[in-house]
Amino acid sequence: MTSLSQRVSRLRHCIVATTLALLTLGGSMSSAQATPSVARQWNEALLNAIRKNSPNPPAHARNLFHVAVAMYDTWAAYDSVAIGYVTNEKISPLPGDIATARDEAISYAAYRVIRTRFLVTDVNNSNYPGWVNFTNPAINTLLTNLYGGSATATAQAAVTSGTTPAELGKRIAQAILNWGANDGFNQTAYPQAYGAAVNPNWNLPMSVEGTNRAFMTDQPLGFGVPIGTNPNFWQPLDLATSVDQGGNVVQAGKQGFVGVQSLATVPFSLTRIDPLKPWIDPYGGPSKVSTPTLTSASSNSFKQQALAVIRDGSVLNSTATKNISPGALGNNPLGADTGTGHPLNPVTNAPYASNVVKIGDFTRCLAEFWADGPHSETPPGHWHVLANEVTDELTVGQKKIKGLGSAVPDLEWDVKMYFCVAGAVHDAACAAWSLKRYYSGTRPITLIRWLCTQGQSSNSSLPNYNIYGIPLETNVCEVITSTTADFGGKHELVFDMEFGQDVSGSAHVGEIAVRVWPGEANGNPPATSGLPATILSPVRWVLGKDWVPFQRKTFNTPAFPGYVSGHSTFSRAAAEALTAFTGSSDFPGGLHEHTIAANSLQIDLGPSAAVTLQWRSFYDAADQAGQSRRYGGIHVSEDDYHGRIIGSQVGKTAFTLAEKYWTGAILNESMRPNVKVVNATTAYLTWTNTRGMTHKVQTSPDLSAWTDATTATVAYDTNGSWTDTNANATKKFYRIVRSAP
Repeated sequence: MTSLSQRVSRLRHCIVATTLALLTLGGSMSSAQATPSVARQWNEALLNAIRKNSPNPPAHARNLFHVAVAMYDTWAAYDSVAIGYVTNEKISPLPGDIATARDEAISYAAYRVIRTRFLVTDVNNSNYPGWVNFTNPAINTLLTNLYGGSATATAQAAVTSGTTPAELGKRIAQAILNWGANDGFNQTAYPQAYGAAVNPNWNLPMSVEGTNRAFMTDQPLGFGVPIGTNPNFWQPLDLATSVDQGGNVVQAGKQGFVGVQSLATVPFSLTRIDPLKPWIDPYGGPSKVSTPTLTSASSNSFKQQALAVIRDGSVLNSTATKNISPGALGNNPLGADTGTGHPLNPVTNAPYASNVVKIGDFTRCLAEFWADGPHSETPPGHWHVLANEVTDELTVGQKKIKGLGSAVPDLEWDVKMYFCVAGAVHDAACAAWSLKRYYSGTRPITLIRWLCTQGQSSNSSLPNYNIYGIPLETNVCEVITSTTADFGGKHELVFDMEFGQDVSGSAHVGEIAVRVWPGEANGNPPATSGLPATILSPVRWVLGKDWVPFQRKTFNTPAFPGYVSGHSTFSRAAAEALTAFTGSSDFPGGLHEHTIAANSLQIDLGPSAAVTLQWRSFYDAADQAGQSRRYGGIHVSEDDYHGRIIGSQVGKTAFTLAEKYWTGAILNESMRPNVKVVNATTAYLTWTNTRGMTHKVQTSPDLSAWTDATTATVAYDTNGSWTDTNANATKKFYRIVRSAP
């Protein structure tokens, strides 16, 4: 045992911190891993469960993390060095066939967590009419195929202290489920339910044709935004027919805040001082536009971001071509899109072949591929799919953690990879959604419509000039004049979404027209079908107050605020974790790709020809995920760039912590508690816990004889504290004793 002491008060207080030295997309697997590890099989089972469930990115990031922890902690139970994250039970003596016992224990642990998290007891759930539980039969079949007909009964039975691998797996799973029951995610009213107290614009009324209502039913077109709308806050939509990103029909009505719990959810590696503030907040929240009641210094730049989203929408049918190979795209600095590609493939040392496609095909494919809907595994799961594809592309002998040392067995590779990647995406959810909750950042559908409704702010000599209006840009965002609306003018006809047809521009002189995608064509297969679109909805001039994102009309915009982009945060965090874990930021072979077949998109007919998305590095793929949300009309660039930067911090921190657990180095972490003298008799101690470890406070008058002041308690959060109400000794020392449970 080693100790570190620090005098807090020259006469009275000293702290001693003690460190104890103890102890693809569809789910297929390639021939590179012909016999997948059980960890891979259960990860695939979880991804399939997510695909059939309601799309809630933070919830599924948490599910991926907790299942990964279950598998890792079970693996660690058979390892003399690794330290478990939530539970640290060690098998002694080790069985003769460690591999077989470990596989079985991992299977029972993963099964129990997945079954509990996806157990549907209410098949008539009013939010999801006709909901069917697809998960239990699938995981029952997997467990039965692995361990026989009685396996599911054993897995579902009460936890015991038995020594079999199955009982060990069940115990670890239950410990994680118990931990998850108190990790803050289920406390949805923290610090209060989402409403007026969180979003000051929650209850502002509107008045359209004499009808007062808080939100626009089915986002009716032709009215812009509700009177009184504050463009700087997220405005939940009220859709008459709503289909989520999973293709599930949702009860119609006002959107709730999906993932609102994440401000309070316990993360993996993140720490903070104030529990009511976001986990990471380097920018102090999103920009704002000026309004009649607010003067914002960031208004002009934020307007330009709104204009950029319109500009992105103007190219969705462009037939101009672009080289999208890694030789021309990617290699961006963090938080920017200024890269010009990679000169050479790092493996072949040859230039990348050109990959020339139509810009309209590329941008629409980008938007839909990374949208992760419908019937997808959501963004956190998407990065598990990519991680699995990376594993499949590695040859025998290449599975070296951090690219160093000897290759590890498939199971060890998979368990540790899931642990660090899932920890990263879970932390990304906590970081991004705490910012969403705290700031309620606006979405483009509110911002663009509001700005266009105000008028134009570029030219005081043109009609409808208003300092609060949208900036103009030729062939992207223009004001309709009597000249442009005249016969043969570019605005002679303007598409009116309210009526679904072209109307005379002369009836809208002075209004703002934007050249964009005009919304999903009537007659395409419904979102619930999963079938590709059959009708093209071409870019055209549309009234700006009717602007819509490149999304299904029954989905439109996600049910949570914009700032920051979850896609960007998830993706960069996962990319950082994979970079650290594999020892390289590059995909195996220096190239990874995904082909989108011609006419396979569901939002709009296309692409006109097959498009192959290509990336050299994990970072390139992550950047495209962020870019896709701007082409999809879901985020402005600030949401994207800030999300990437925050995600980078998250991913690096998550990997660093995960590695400390599997190397055992977590036990060597120094603990430096702080003492605050409250008054003559009271001292307040605070320290940073190590999650999963037990901690207790000890006191001593002379640094030799120590007495327990508290009992050893397993820490589920990083914030430790204790108040000593008998701190009036002439000299008193404190130490925090940590040990593996």
